[in-house]
Amino acid sequence: MIMSHVTLCNYSSNDNNNNDNVSEDSQPPTIYRCRAPIASLDCMEEFSAGSGLSGLADKVADGNLTKEQLLLGSLANSAVPLQLNRTTNVTPGLRYRNLGKSGLRVSNIGLGTWPTFSPNVTEEQAEQIIVLAVESGINVFDLSEAHSGTRAEVELGRILTRRGWKRTTFIVTTKIYWSTRSDERGLSRKHIIESVKASLHRLQLSYIDVVIVHKADPMCPMEEVVRAMNYVINQGWVMYWGTARWSPVEIMEAYTNCRQFNCVTPIVEQAEYHLFCREKTELYMPELYNKIGVGLMAWSPISMGLSQGKDDSSIQLFSRASFRNKYSSFSWTEDETVAANKEGYGWMKERIQPEETRRHAERIRELNGLAERLGCSLTQLTIAWNLKNESVQCLLLGASNVDQLYESIQALQLIPKLNTNMVQDIEKILENKPSRPPMVSTLALR
Repeated sequence: MIMSHVTLCNYSSNDNNNNDNVSEDSQPPTIYRCRAPIASLDCMEEFSAGSGLSGLADKVADGNLTKEQLLLGSLANSAVPLQLNRTTNVTPGLRYRNLGKSGLRVSNIGLGTWPTFSPNVTEEQAEQIIVLAVESGINVFDLSEAHSGTRAEVELGRILTRRGWKRTTFIVTTKIYWSTRSDERGLSRKHIIESVKASLHRLQLSYIDVVIVHKADPMCPMEEVVRAMNYVINQGWVMYWGTARWSPVEIMEAYTNCRQFNCVTPIVEQAEYHLFCREKTELYMPELYNKIGVGLMAWSPISMGLSQGKDDSSIQLFSRASFRNKYSSFSWTEDETVAANKEGYGWMKERIQPEETRRHAERIRELNGLAERLGCSLTQLTIAWNLKNESVQCLLLGASNVDQLYESIQALQLIPKLNTNMVQDIEKILENKPSRPPMVSTLALR
């Protein structure tokens, strides 16, 4: 039996000298092993941004500090001085992760442009917010026709063109939205293709990174939806596609149709996630990620503006979606804009019992006290708590001014402070950790 001589890496010259007098025929095959190359330290900068190692990268590049000294100095207290450069362009706590199980790398926080392009924000102010996001390392910009109409796409396209940033440095996600009031109803192939073309024209881009299908359409066959999304991807107009506010059953149905008809599968689901809306994100999204590779892009971390000093602060914690059936689809007869057009939050008061309102007000006060102990605001605590969940690959933050976005970005530095004890304290306050219902035997149901 002839066995091959396997070499995993280049071994040193000493090994050659020791084996000069030994013939290959008299020795069994040898598998040479070597230690991991020191060059692998280059990838540590991404995982230690803001922790100190990234500040030493320049010294290694200049030749003032070898990689061996860097390794020894970081693992043990050697004589090599570890003086960090205070001026760094890396935002502490910012990470880049794969979206779903695709190769698309996104920052762990993104900019949701709903408040950025609202009517009370000028184009100059919106551009300042976009610039701050880019300079902070954020590379995801989420748009939605449902929120700000076509203005968001038009103005973002103007800003991106005027700034001249490289197309490879930012990721644009936009939504295909439809409502009962619109003439462009449903998720037909016609509507999907026309929506993508119109968005490309408004954004002044050659392609869109991720197109999100906002709500499933029970009146349109799932096969038509997935084939239409596969078509726009094959045309080069779109790179990936995903869903928003779809139930786990609907996402699985889309995935099954994609596999059956050899179409590109969705890579992300945009879902509501905050302190008082947790079930879908914590119970079902990790399962979808592990089974079919669908990632999570969370929105509403502060739940439609977490007010702290108003009497109705407990009411403003809830968004419209929180009061609907968690996994219901948007039907032809449903019009969610009716409730939104009512005065203030009066329509919410009708759905919240007084006892529930009082209990949530107590929870807000206790969370405020916890935030004061940590030296942060309640909004920052909420953002850090969201990002503590490993299932959240990108958290969409909204901002109507530069100061608000800057304050939200600083919440990244709070994540290491949320240790096990702190998370347990938050759970004691919330008392809403989701859990699956117990398994029931079919024999017991007979």
